[in-house]
Amino acid sequence: MKQVLMMSMALFMLLGSFACNSQTKKTEEAKVSETDKVEVYYFHFTRRCMTCNAVEKESKIALETLYPNLMKAGTVTFTEVNLDEEGSKAIAQKVKASGQALLVIKGEQRIDLTSQGFMNARNPEKLQQEIKKAIDPLLAAK
Repeated sequence: MKQVLMMSMALFMLLGSFACNSQTKKTEEAKVSETDKVEVYYFHFTRRCMTCNAVEKESKIALETLYPNLMKAGTVTFTEVNLDEEGSKAIAQKVKASGQALLVIKGEQRIDLTSQGFMNARNPEKLQQEIKKAIDPLLAAK
């Protein structure tokens, strides 16, 4: 009886070690390289009009619709930045944003979609097309 109990415990410990190792590998694979990451920034001020709010909302919806898995993985991100808040200046300087802007950044590449965003804030399908047109080539380039 003791031998059966000892063998069962040894088998349980052996299986437990395999389970822990597989979880570690998944975590390592899930990390996204900064050079592969596509970051979408929407810069705005505290006082905003309906169009400003629509650009943010529709851009975020477009990303969540087009790239749901990449958003979950962190490969594609969306960040809204209020330029009136303290701490936003560093981000704005990093991506060279001086005012309201919708920017797509991958490494040193910078695509300004501000005009397309404001022209198509009331036309979500067109804005989604413009965002896709900007991001797909960046994702394809490794």
